[in-house]
Amino acid sequence: MDISVIIFFMFRSKWAYWKNCFVLGVLVLALLAGCNNGGEPVLTSSPVPADQTPQPPARPTHTPTVTATPEPVALIVNGEGIPRREFEASLLQLQQADQELGIQRSEEERIRLVVNDLIEQTLLAQAARASGFAVDDAQLENRIQQLIAETGDQQVFQDWMNQNGYEDLMVFRFALRRAMEAARQRDQLAASLPAQVEQVKARQIVVRLRSTADSLYRQLQAGADFATLAFQYDPLTGGDLGWFPRGFLTIPAVEEAAFSLQPGEYSNVIESTLGYHIIQVEERDESYPLSSEARLTLQEKLIQEWLNQQRAAAQIEILYP
Repeated sequence: MDISVIIFFMFRSKWAYWKNCFVLGVLVLALLAGCNNGGEPVLTSSPVPADQTPQPPARPTHTPTVTATPEPVALIVNGEGIPRREFEASLLQLQQADQELGIQRSEEERIRLVVNDLIEQTLLAQAARASGFAVDDAQLENRIQQLIAETGDQQVFQDWMNQNGYEDLMVFRFALRRAMEAARQRDQLAASLPAQVEQVKARQIVVRLRSTADSLYRQLQAGADFATLAFQYDPLTGGDLGWFPRGFLTIPAVEEAAFSLQPGEYSNVIESTLGYHIIQVEERDESYPLSSEARLTLQEKLIQEWLNQQRAAAQIEILYP
């Protein structure tokens, strides 16, 4: 895969992208979280400024004062500015990723995605810093050297920088520092999910016609075996849903019905966009280990709910374009 796509997802490993490119997103987030390979970033009482360097002695008062030109910003999140150059680099990277993956998007949609992603990434990074986590300059430089090694060599990495809006290393370092801080906060939120939660083990019958579903329901009421009927309509799995927690199924009505049943009980006919369902609970457990798939789904929901709460309370100003 092209390096542009790899580094784009390294920075933009947001849950929304995971939904479209799940495996790629998980792998690249793991790569980004690998910033600890060079040593654990320090926990401090206050963040370490990225530009903390010794200041030169003051010049005589008659020397003209040079005023630095402020860096134009595209977004302001709780008083923290996102450089316009970083925003435009992100847009370019998303365009390249779309081309690589064959995704058709308008420029307005790309802008919206980058705005949302940078806002949420900044909220995550701010929470990490508020908890005392800081990526110091040594850790940042170590991660850059890892990226250079992973992409091949210094020249390949430099070429990518030039082609993707990072002519200024300072902008890249600023973005990478925030991405590392955001990854830390994601990890902390994900780790807060319990390993064992209430779950049910269920099986379902799904048919397209209401009349068929009603007929099956009457057969069940007459004493027919649920699994036998389920295998007639799903010979491969017999409608087995396995163990799942609340918040895992994509059809809330089916999930709600499942958690209202005791083992051996089955539901009424439930209508959905897929057809008509009848679900039976085979077992339930108040504290059953989460599968890896269920854990990822619940972690995604947990983080998105956290982001929604943070965003609702945040002060956000969008200045782009």
